[in-house]
Amino acid sequence: SGAILGGIFASPPVSSILAAIRAVTVPTAKGGKGCLLIVKNYTGDRLNFGMACELANAEGREANMVVVADDCAMERQKGITGARGVAGTVLVHKAAGGAAGKGMDLAAVSNAAETVAKGVGSMGVALEAVTIPGADNVNDRLSKTNEKGELMMEIGLGIHGEAGMKQCPLMTCDEIAKEMLKSIQDYGKEVDSKIVPLYKSGDELLVLVNNLGGTSNFEMSLLARSIVSQLENDAGCKATRVLVGSFMTSFDMQGASVSILPLTGNANCVLPFIDADTDAPGWAAKVDVWGNGASRPSEIEIKEVLGVPSASNETGTASLPPVLIEKFSDRSRTILAQCSKALIDAEPTLTKYDTIVGDGDCGITMERGAKEVAQRLESGKLTLDHPSSLFSDLADAVSASMGGTSGILLELMFRKVSTSLQSTTGEGITHKELTTAFQAGVEAVSFYGGAQEGSRTMLDALFPASAVLVSSVGSAADVQEAAKAARKGADKTATMDNAEAGRSNYLNKDVL
Repeated sequence: SGAILGGIFASPPVSSILAAIRAVTVPTAKGGKGCLLIVKNYTGDRLNFGMACELANAEGREANMVVVADDCAMERQKGITGARGVAGTVLVHKAAGGAAGKGMDLAAVSNAAETVAKGVGSMGVALEAVTIPGADNVNDRLSKTNEKGELMMEIGLGIHGEAGMKQCPLMTCDEIAKEMLKSIQDYGKEVDSKIVPLYKSGDELLVLVNNLGGTSNFEMSLLARSIVSQLENDAGCKATRVLVGSFMTSFDMQGASVSILPLTGNANCVLPFIDADTDAPGWAAKVDVWGNGASRPSEIEIKEVLGVPSASNETGTASLPPVLIEKFSDRSRTILAQCSKALIDAEPTLTKYDTIVGDGDCGITMERGAKEVAQRLESGKLTLDHPSSLFSDLADAVSASMGGTSGILLELMFRKVSTSLQSTTGEGITHKELTTAFQAGVEAVSFYGGAQEGSRTMLDALFPASAVLVSSVGSAADVQEAAKAARKGADKTATMDNAEAGRSNYLNKDVL
C-alpha cells in the first residue's frame, strides 16, 4: 500500500500517483492482483487520480478508484462538485485494507470500500481555522467576535480550512453534538431514489470521533461522551464501536469531526474487515470495539465495593469515649460555619497567590471543600456531638469535594484526629485529648506528605499552632495564641528562598 502526497492542501500530480501505483502493483500479465485508489471528493484529486488510474490500466496494471464524499455539510443540490471527502475516508481505508488482508480480489476489495463510502456520514466543527505553514496571511475568520462580542465557532468546515455551513457563538459539548448529529441526519442517505435519515432507532452504529489536530484529549472525550449519549439515549441506537483519536488531522486546527456508519444492510457484511486486527500506528489503541451482542467495555459499570462500616457509624457515639468539653456541639457548629465562610471569602486571594507559586487551583480547591462542609453542616450531615465522629465526617466531606494534594493531606489529618480520639483512655475527651489528637493529625500530614516545618508548606503554620495548643490549658486566650503562632509561621514562609515540597519546589530562588 502507499500514500501519495501533494503540496499542502493540494492534489499530488499524476506522475507521483502513477509512480506509487507502479511501486505496489505488478502487471496483471505477471500475476498482479491490481490496485485500488481511495480518493476524497475534491476536483483536483478526482482528476489527477483518475488520470493515473487510466494510465495504470493502459500499462496492464489493473486499477480501480473509489471516491469518498461523506461530508454532510454541503447541500445535496449545490452544483456538481458534491460533498467533500473527510474523516469517514479512514473507515473506507480500514474496510478495504481488511478485505485485502483476507486475500479478497480487487473487485471484492473495491466493493467493500464502496459500501462504506456510501454508508458513512460525517460532520466537523472548529473553534479556530487552520493556516498553511509559511503563509503570509493568517486564516483568522474565527478569531473575531460577532456584534454581541461573542466568540464564534464554525459548523461544517472542511479539512483544508474551507468555510463551513455556518458560524455561531460557542456552544457546549452537548449542543455541539446535537448540531452535528442533526446535520448528519438531515443530510441522510439515498435509498431507492429517496433521501432518508442516515440511521434509525434500533440501529447499531460505528462512531468515529476525530481530532482535527489541536483539540485536547480531555475535550475529545467530553465530545465523544455527548455524541454517544445522544445516539443511545435520544435516538435509540446502539454505538457498538467507538473510535476516538487523531485519524484525519488538519495541522493544529482546534476542532473535531464525527463520522457515523450504520452497521446495517451491506455495511454489516464488511464489519469483519473493519474489526480485523491491524498494526497501523494511526489505528492502534484508539478503538473501543467488541463482538456482536456483547456490551461495550466503556459502558460496563463496575459495582462499588463498600468498605466495612466503622464502629462509630454502626453504633453511633455510644461506644466512643465520653465528651467532657462543655457545649461541644454548639461551639463546633459556630466554628465550622465561620471557618467555611472565611475560606470561601479567601478564594480570590488564595488563587492569586497560587497562580504565582503553584498551579493556580489552591483557592478553588479550598473553596470546594469549604462549601461542602457548609452544606453538610446546614443539612445536618455532620455529627456534632462527638469530636471523633465529627472529624471523620469532615474527612469524608474533604474527600468528596477537594481532590489534589491539599485535599488528601487535610483528609489524612482529619482521619488521624478521629482515630486518635477513638483510642482515648481515662475518663473521656477533654481539651487535652483534643489538642493531642490535633498534634497527631499534624504529624500525620508530615509523615505521609514528607514535608517538615521549614519546608515552606502548610506545616509551617500547623506545627507552631499545635505546639501552643498542646502546652495550653484550654482557654480562649490559648486558642488566640495558637492562631498568632500559625500566622507567624505562615508569614515566615515569605522570607524562605527554597521550597522543599509542593508546587513551589519547582521554582527558583528569584521567583520565590
